[in-house]
This record gives sequence, C-alpha cells and structure tokens, in this order.
Amino acid sequence: MKTMITTVFLVMVTLQLFAQNGASTVTDSFYASGKIYVVVACVMVILLGLLIFLFTVDRRLKKLEKKSVTKN
Repeated sequence: MKTMITTVFLVMVTLQLFAQNGASTVTDSFYASGKIYVVVACVMVILLGLLIFLFTVDRRLKKLEKKSVTKN
C-alpha cells in the first residue's frame, strides 16, 4: 500500500512538471548571450568532481574492508 501511494505521488509530481511553460526569460537570455555554455560547463565540472570523489571514497572503503577481513 505504501509503495502504491508513493508511486501515485511521484506520477503526479512528474505530470506537474510537464504542465509548466516551456519558455523562460532566464533560459532565453542565457541562450541569447551565449552564457548557457558557461552554465553547462560549471554543472559538468561539479558533477565530475562529485563522481571522482565518490569513486575515491569507494576505493578507500574497499581497501579498509580488505584490511579488516585479513585481520580477522
């Protein structure tokens, strides 16, 4: 029952997102001035940094797990 309510809620949120107006003055101004590429580059750098951080943390955890298994 809980999963059904969650599913219905998520579908309603998704439908609400599709109902929004497609044109925005902010996006139009970014496209017009060419700054959209700066925004996309910043987002990509942030996502890439997060991915690298997650992979390094995962690698360190694997090393610690191996070390703890060999000690026991």
